Amino acid sequence: MVSTTATERRSLPGILLLFAALIVALLTFIPTAAHAETTDDSAKQTEVCAPSATVGCLSGTLRDAGAGVVVTATGPGGTVSTETDDDGRWSLSVKQPGEYSVTVDADTLPDGVTLRSDEPQVRTVTLGANTAALFSLESAGGSGDGGTTNGGTTADSGFNWDRLAQQAASGLRLGLLLALAAVGLSLIYGTTGISNFAHGELVTLGGLLAFVFANLLGLNIWLAGIIVIVLCAAFGYTQDLAIWKPLRKKRLSLTQLMIVTIGMSLALQYVFQFFIGASTVRIVMANPKPVQIGPVSLSQDSLIAMGIAVVVLVAVGLFLVKTRVGRATRAVSDNPALAAASGINVDGVIRLIWTASAALAGLAGILLGLVLNGINWMTGMQLLLLLFSAVTLGGLGTAFGALFGALIIGMTVELTNIWLPGDFKYATALLLLILLLLVRPQGLFGRKERVG
Repeated sequence: MVSTTATERRSLPGILLLFAALIVALLTFIPTAAHAETTDDSAKQTEVCAPSATVGCLSGTLRDAGAGVVVTATGPGGTVSTETDDDGRWSLSVKQPGEYSVTVDADTLPDGVTLRSDEPQVRTVTLGANTAALFSLESAGGSGDGGTTNGGTTADSGFNWDRLAQQAASGLRLGLLLALAAVGLSLIYGTTGISNFAHGELVTLGGLLAFVFANLLGLNIWLAGIIVIVLCAAFGYTQDLAIWKPLRKKRLSLTQLMIVTIGMSLALQYVFQFFIGASTVRIVMANPKPVQIGPVSLSQDSLIAMGIAVVVLVAVGLFLVKTRVGRATRAVSDNPALAAASGINVDGVIRLIWTASAALAGLAGILLGLVLNGINWMTGMQLLLLLFSAVTLGGLGTAFGALFGALIIGMTVELTNIWLPGDFKYATALLLLILLLLVRPQGLFGRKERVG
């Protein structure tokens, strides 16, 4: 009778060869189409922007600035610019949603008027909605105010209740999508002790494969999504079969395994760049349809993505709590040696976790690519710090902790954007993490452990 280990060893080359051939065959469709995705729509706009199903607006008022001040926005749709009118008002229209960096050309300000801060204002633009970008001006006498009076916004804080509701909705959306990937990352740590620095690249892989199937091959997005999730799950299974199980048998230290994950992260990034390039690609070319719910404007894709995330997260929670395999998974996470002594197949549980975690990360990549209306080779890398923050905040190795940690991080990041521009919002999320760990080192749902 042939042992399971021997069977796996004989089938390994065939599995690896088949999987590699499939990925290469799919990605060979990409080079010419992918590089043509990003266009630079650099232009100077003169008309007042009117939001519609295909147009999003950036606008504001620079008081005491007068006419002729140049305002420029750069983002997924390229670079667009305009000039203020006699009252200092300006507006810009964009046709691709996403984050835009808005700047004022200080050289075009009138004499005696300066910017209090020349930092760009980063705003998330949604099609069908108007987004305010705020700048504070200062006259030679030390007074002056810039910004917009829309909805009672003030120049210094940029706060109003409508914007609070909008940012809270965006925070909930980000938190749910982060949770899909963070739960898998936490389960990997809980069952193996490995801090997987390549987990962000699994998110990127899901988005890029969705681009291949839905955009280049023209499949229905739902069918493409199912295929991508299956492929990502197969990639996770193959990872454990080819790399992590052999390394576990060689008894490598956790530090060595962590370094392997860093190397895998870099290798996957270069593979993505080789086939995709540095451009941002769109999974579907149709512009998302905006949905207005009171003061909150979200795209139809965002609402569907949030619904899918909730259903999947609930299913994962029920699986861990209600099923025999889920209870075995929690037992391995608590104490692998005791679980093995109880008759649990620890290697089988770990392989299941790698497979499921890769599938969840791939799903997160698909949904993020649809919500952000684009994905590129470094999307996962940019999210990795937030994922680790969510896992640590909730408690290392706990799936439910990762879920709530991701929701807290997502809300913190988006709500902070009301007052702080650009990537300062990410610093605030990390500051929250540090403060919580000073009070509760094990995280929100982690357990205290005796040392020594």
